[in-house]
Formats: sequence, structure tokens, C-alpha cells
Amino acid sequence: MKTSFEKVYALVRKIPKGRVTTYGAIAKRLQMSPRVVGYALHLNPDGTKTPCHRVVNRDGRIAPYYAFGGKNVQRKRLQTEGIKFKDNEHLNLKQYFFEV
Repeated sequence: MKTSFEKVYALVRKIPKGRVTTYGAIAKRLQMSPRVVGYALHLNPDGTKTPCHRVVNRDGRIAPYYAFGGKNVQRKRLQTEGIKFKDNEHLNLKQYFFEV
């Protein structure tokens, strides 16, 4: 049986390149708090296997304390996948959102 964190990681692995989802969408799907999702992703043991850079907040804002190098690394990883930003921290969530 998978732990709550393992369920979060499994769902995040389904987000395709060039798309994002939110902490809230994952939380709703798994019936848990968005804060638990955020905590699980902050403790993510493998950022290459589980692409937590593809998870943003409900306003399309990247994580200020992204676990694998900070927000600049998260933004750069998303830009590499073709995602364009409206400003330094926000992307167009309607354009890039992926329903998990």
C-alpha cells in the first residue's frame, strides 16, 4: 500500500512536459490538504523522477522555496519545457493547466 507522499509523487509523474498543475488540484484528487502536498513535494527524494517543478499555486505562481535550487531553477526548468511567464513568478495557469 502506498503512503500519502507516494500517492502525491505518482500523480505528479503523470504531468506531461510543458504543462503544470496546482497543489490544490492534487490535494482534491487525493483528498488531502494542499499543504500536505506541498510538504511532500518539498521532501521529494528525486526531482528528476518526480517533476515537482510542474506544480504551482492556484494563481500560477512558482514556489518561492523550490526544493531543488529555488524559484529561479523552477522557472528555468519550466521555460525549458516551453512555458512562458507573465512576470518573474507567474505563468498563465489557464494556458498550461493539466487536470490530474
